[in-house]
Amino acid sequence: MKNAYYSPEVVQTAVDLANTLRPIKGEDALETVEQLRDFLDNHPAAAPPSSAADQRTGPRHLTRADLAEVRALRATVREVLERANADADEAAALINDGLRRSRATPVLRHEDDRWWTEVASDTDRCSAHLAATTLSALASVIATLGPARLGVCAGPTCRATFVDLSRNGSKQYCTRTCSHRASVAAYRSRRSPR
Repeated sequence: MKNAYYSPEVVQTAVDLANTLRPIKGEDALETVEQLRDFLDNHPAAAPPSSAADQRTGPRHLTRADLAEVRALRATVREVLERANADADEAAALINDGLRRSRATPVLRHEDDRWWTEVASDTDRCSAHLAATTLSALASVIATLGPARLGVCAGPTCRATFVDLSRNGSKQYCTRTCSHRASVAAYRSRRSPR
């Protein structure tokens, strides 16, 4: 069975949304409506379905209210990713509350002789669609692979989040760069005179 909301692209969208905030570096990549538009353009799986009329009239109309709602969603997604490994019940409560607020409902789809379910919002608000998509993806990962697959980078100067979809489920770092930095630091620590 194909679950549209469990696709790696949608899971990565959730991680990318959370990582638009870099707390240690003090960076925020969602400060403006234009940055939100860019995020949605770069994550087509998260963008609300657009009608033919929207496509004819140009880029989607986003407001400061949309930005504020997506930033609030980002805080929820980030909290789920940070807490799931340590407190899965709290992470589940955050997901359930976020799905309720976005008025998300499961939808059965059929295309090319295949059936699957996905979670969709019954409103056209950007944040509601993004919440239904990202939170249901995280819920699906927790349900199928376990809450330990969601986490925060073990790098001492990094608080980026990740979802581990690998077979062995042993990911500790957000990227190979952070993993390499940790390996180099450990090597130098072993090699330094005491």
